[in-house]
Amino acid sequence: MAPAKRHRLRPLLPWVISLAALVYVFGFATDWGALYAKTREADLPVFLAVTALDKGIFFIAWALLQAESIRRFVTPVPRRAVVALRGGSELVRAVNHGFGDAAFILGLTQLAPGRLAAVIAATSIPFLCHMFVLLLQATLALVFLEGGYQANRDVVVATGVGWLAVVIAVVLVRAGSVLRWVARSSLGEWLAGLKLRPLAPFLGWFMLLAAADVVVQKVTAATFGIHIPWWALVARVPILYAALSVPSLGNFGTRELAWVTCFADFADRDTLIAYAFATNATFLVLNVLIGVAFLPRAIELVTELRRARLAGTAVPAPLLSDPSDP
Repeated sequence: MAPAKRHRLRPLLPWVISLAALVYVFGFATDWGALYAKTREADLPVFLAVTALDKGIFFIAWALLQAESIRRFVTPVPRRAVVALRGGSELVRAVNHGFGDAAFILGLTQLAPGRLAAVIAATSIPFLCHMFVLLLQATLALVFLEGGYQANRDVVVATGVGWLAVVIAVVLVRAGSVLRWVARSSLGEWLAGLKLRPLAPFLGWFMLLAAADVVVQKVTAATFGIHIPWWALVARVPILYAALSVPSLGNFGTRELAWVTCFADFADRDTLIAYAFATNATFLVLNVLIGVAFLPRAIELVTELRRARLAGTAVPAPLLSDPSDP
């Protein structure tokens, strides 16, 4: 397929995936009467309060960590400006995570002109660190899971694939200078100057956030009557996030499928779908509210995105998009 055609079709991918997932989940796999009943039975005030607190903490944490990444590896940008850009991009993320990330990066390039590749790589550092922490989390949980390796083959396979990806990434970074296609790229040049020691603080912060995330998932799931053992959550939350990495519109459809697949042993299908749908809907509203709070930045970013698309300019895209940052 020609590059221009791929570029035109790429924005359609989240719509296609979400539409297919939504048609399956809510058209065939959902009993709407049961979904409504399960939602009414849930402790919604506690669910909404904890989910809103979760969104607020993760929003500030991600914005500050991405600001720190750019300050350390690109240029000393104002933290307040990065938080404002992040807030404005939330309004776009309410519709499409990919567009929201693109809007955020587009705004950052105004703070670091001419450094697009470095900005994209730097904003991906928190994602990489978080994914590495999640891999360590799932690997550690394997030791404590009930039934051992035989009863948890999904976790074994997921961690095996994750560690293989880490090995490949390390080889690419270490051998980048001798791999022509890596060394000659702007990303390769940036990676050549990257040291691992400055990443330690990011790993430490994400260990704290990962622990907090498990607690949030435990508490919010319990409000719907879903009681998942701690180590099962520790092991399968990383798999859940890996599934949510699939491009989609606000994770609608994909989150419901992921919860049904990962946690089918701990609740019935209707309850899991009701919880996942409520989570998606709540995050959608919270994204809009945060975006409205930073409305001038949101309007500016949407305008820049529209201008870039009308001009035929390639909209910047991050190397990774972390689904734990809804």
